[in-house]
Amino acid sequence: MGKVQKKKSLADKVRKTKTSTEIKNNPFEVKINRKKFEVLGQKIKHDVGLPGVSRSKAIKKRKDTLLKEYKQKNKSNKFIDRRFGEYDTKMAPEDKILQRFAMERQRGHDKKDVYNLNEEEELTHYGQSLAEMEKFTDAGNSDDETEEKGLLSAELTASHFGGGGGLLRKKGPGDQEEEGGQRTKSRQELIEELIQKSKQEKRERQVKKEEAQELTEKLDQEWKSIQALMVKKTPKDADAEKTEEKPKVEEYDMMVRELGFEMKAQPSEKLKTPEELAREETEKLQKLEADRLRRMMGDEGRDSSQHQVHMSADDLNDGFILDKHDKKTLAYEDGKWNIEDESEGGQDEDEAESGEDQETDAEEEEDDDEDGKEESAEEEGEGSIEKEDDDGHSDLDSEEEESENEEENEDDDVVSVPKPKKKSVTKEEQEAAKAELPYTFTAPENYNCLKNLLNCHTPDNQRLIVARMQKSNHPSLAVGNKLKLQNLLGFLLEYVGELATRNPPDLLTVDKLIPELYTLCQMFPEAARQALQSIMGDVAHSMEEVIEVNGHAPFPTLDMLIYLKVIALLFPTSDFRHPVTTPALLFIGQALTKCPVRSLQDLTSGLVLCCLAVEYVSLSKRFLPELINFLFGTLHLAVQDKTSLGYSVVPPFRRSGKHCDLLVVSDSESISSWSRKSLPLSACKHLELEEDRDRDQHRLTCLSTCLDLVKRCCLLYKELTSFTHIFQPIRVLLSKHLSSQTLPDSLQELQSEIVEMISSAPAAHRVLVFDKKKPIPLKLLTPKIVEVLDYGKKRGSSREEREQERLKHKYKKEFKGALREIRKDSRFLAREKLSEVMNRDAERKRKVRELFGSLATQEGEWKALKRRKRK
Repeated sequence: MGKVQKKKSLADKVRKTKTSTEIKNNPFEVKINRKKFEVLGQKIKHDVGLPGVSRSKAIKKRKDTLLKEYKQKNKSNKFIDRRFGEYDTKMAPEDKILQRFAMERQRGHDKKDVYNLNEEEELTHYGQSLAEMEKFTDAGNSDDETEEKGLLSAELTASHFGGGGGLLRKKGPGDQEEEGGQRTKSRQELIEELIQKSKQEKRERQVKKEEAQELTEKLDQEWKSIQALMVKKTPKDADAEKTEEKPKVEEYDMMVRELGFEMKAQPSEKLKTPEELAREETEKLQKLEADRLRRMMGDEGRDSSQHQVHMSADDLNDGFILDKHDKKTLAYEDGKWNIEDESEGGQDEDEAESGEDQETDAEEEEDDDEDGKEESAEEEGEGSIEKEDDDGHSDLDSEEEESENEEENEDDDVVSVPKPKKKSVTKEEQEAAKAELPYTFTAPENYNCLKNLLNCHTPDNQRLIVARMQKSNHPSLAVGNKLKLQNLLGFLLEYVGELATRNPPDLLTVDKLIPELYTLCQMFPEAARQALQSIMGDVAHSMEEVIEVNGHAPFPTLDMLIYLKVIALLFPTSDFRHPVTTPALLFIGQALTKCPVRSLQDLTSGLVLCCLAVEYVSLSKRFLPELINFLFGTLHLAVQDKTSLGYSVVPPFRRSGKHCDLLVVSDSESISSWSRKSLPLSACKHLELEEDRDRDQHRLTCLSTCLDLVKRCCLLYKELTSFTHIFQPIRVLLSKHLSSQTLPDSLQELQSEIVEMISSAPAAHRVLVFDKKKPIPLKLLTPKIVEVLDYGKKRGSSREEREQERLKHKYKKEFKGALREIRKDSRFLAREKLSEVMNRDAERKRKVRELFGSLATQEGEWKALKRRKRK
């Protein structure tokens, strides 16, 4: 099946047969462009169009350009000969060769002959001039080492290349004469003569060479004898005076030589991963625990100080043991010979070896202890044992024992080493081992397990137990350890809250457990966040419920204050928004606003909240109006005369009432006996002040804490623009009311510092005034008249603006034309691609039909052959 031909329209056939004049005269081929207005005498360039002709021209142009680019797209197997004149048919081949040679010479002249002094060029071969080169008669492969190297004699050349040589060469007239006189030599004889002659020449050359060598040596000897006569000798004194000064070594050379003797950097040990460090810590704790259990059971090994093992001079100290000692050893003990069995000796040796291993483990623990001073204090018993071991292995003792062993080896052939006696373990040592803390702990499954484990220990031991529990259950050691430590973090937070609720609160243990909480928080920040968020959510929800019922709520308890302090230690407080610290700060502000002060205990809790608030905003310098208001209200409680204040009081404080004189000192004698000290945290939980003097002392302590917080807030917010307005009520209260009261000297100094700090703050703002603006004029009703001289053209603009408008119009026109051409190109390429696909499909169908036809023919022939066979 042949190629499917494209159907051609009748218009295409007409365009091919007709000429351009006939097309123009055909009304069906001409398009007349209508005009809106008829202008007399106006000539329009495109009044009549020929769409068919322009379309055919455009298609032909695209076939010549765009279609060729499409056909050659992604094809790089085309070889282009770029030699000069290769595609120039007008030049003769000889002219091409001459021009190429001239261009090559010109290229070489530009690069190599820059300094050529107009000399004639010489042709060379391997660096030798062709004009001065000898004739090409040198074979170059001769074995002779003479000046005639490579040259063949005339006879040898004639015998080999003179027409066969010997009997085979042509006879001349001279040869015929020789035949008459004597017999002609054969080829073999001639070759033998040539060989003898060449050997003789070689021997002569060797003799000449030896003679020349002897003469040269003789001449050298004679020259040495007369050389001393030619040299002018100088006296030794002159030589001594003219000592050659050695050149000084330069500083650079000295520095280079010194660099060779400097110590090179030694490679450091490989840094261990956290998993490897945790594994090592766990293994160390397990070894120490095994040692403690062994000592607790009374199974103590031999003293390492008495354990001496003889080492031969040939021992490589590689731990290899050929066989055990079969002979019994003798020992002298208490004036008698002590003979032990092999079994006992073997047991003692095993025990000694185990004791040595345990002692070395204890030494490693002493060197690599990372638990700080507290853990080392708890392991004081181990340190004393290690010290005894170290004292037993002093260098002097070892040297003396080695010298004694060497003397014994020289005297006796068989060395008898006394068996060290087994160390007896007393009941006191067993009790001490039982009293020691275990080195490995399993993670608690619930809170009660942790509580029972920690209750009967001191604060330092509790911290040590939690630290060892973390090391024994590191997440890298087992799969479930991560969940166990996360649960341990929640149990520890609950345990901290319980310690704060005890009576009296165990704050020392809380302080000891904070570093372990921090370590667990760094390992599992998400678990710590969820635990503290749940605690904060429960407390805030309960406070909101109480506020909805009563309108106010009591101050947070001591355990909640401890949790707020823990949050400040575990999480960053300077973040703009944090999932834990931001809710905690909001809770502090709510407590300072909604909790009324009705007793000195409430005031103490409020001041503790203020301290926490200052700690939260110390880095971010975030302004807390609740903090400033509570400190101002606390100072208001210390004012005696509340008749003419000059400032306003904001809730939860009142201007006057039942609890408005909590900080007013009742006895002036207590002022003189008061000493400045910090506010106790235990006062937030339970405050018992039976005597008036104790109450006054506590009032002055609260007032001192409040003034200190006010000073810190002044330093914190002094850069604010509204600093003077914020602290103006505090300045009035301190300068007009508290200054007239009798207070201790330290409080008066602190008060004066605060007043001076507030008064000396510069005013960083200016008075607000309206901006001066030009008054807006009234709208004019006079119409704007624009003179129009020529219709159809835009007026009212300058020449540059008209030129810019003309360029914009031209740009839009060209842009539209380019888009139109791009769309036409895309349609043309789409038609070409579609035609290629159709042609490929038609060709494939034709081949399939041919295959089916050939298969049908084969099937018919096979069936016909089958029928013939049946017949």
